[in-house]
Amino acid sequence: MKKISKGDDVIVITGRDKGKRGTVAQRTGESHLIVDGVNMVKKHLKPNPAKNIQGGIVTKNMPIHQSNVAILNAATGKADRVGIKLLADGKRVRVYKSSGLEITKAA
Repeated sequence: MKKISKGDDVIVITGRDKGKRGTVAQRTGESHLIVDGVNMVKKHLKPNPAKNIQGGIVTKNMPIHQSNVAILNAATGKADRVGIKLLADGKRVRVYKSSGLEITKAA
């Protein structure tokens, strides 16, 4: 079970975007995430008339390593660690380490 998944609200804890908050848009591979509004870079795009693509400079989200983000605890408004708890019926759920409350998806 992945500790951070798509749709989670996260905060960047290290790097150039430290302190920024965002929502995980997708997971790219085992250890990288794309977070909305974080790790934005400018890419030079070559025009391609066959595909009707106009060239220029575009700003896009790039993947960030999952170790550089922490899940955002909505109750405290701070970064928190994630733990895995085994329920009585054998189901595994993610919980906040500080409070033990179950993590729910942001709407």
